[in-house]
Amino acid sequence: MAYNGYTDKKLEELIGAFVKHHRLQQNKSQQELADAADISRSTLSLLERGETGNTETLIRVLRVLDQLHIFSAFEVKEPISPIALAKLQQEKRKRARSQNKSDEAPDSDW
Repeated sequence: MAYNGYTDKKLEELIGAFVKHHRLQQNKSQQELADAADISRSTLSLLERGETGNTETLIRVLRVLDQLHIFSAFEVKEPISPIALAKLQQEKRKRARSQNKSDEAPDSDW
């Protein structure tokens, strides 16, 4: 979707619709969700309508709804260069060593 073309108000409404959808999917009333998130029911109602909200409130609600996975979009992943990857692969162990000397072959007279 072209979220760049959406107004802030439209994005807030999308967030509210997301919260409401998942609340109803879990068969929770606004009061139940608000109590579990430690916010007022009116605050949740405003959030669901896209009228107001803050990040702390959103995080509390998403935690209760078990929807924190959406924050994976915010993770910053540093790309690894091919040279650094090759160095890491060279450093990996290639063989296991025996832990005690009795497993080793006896010394030869040769």
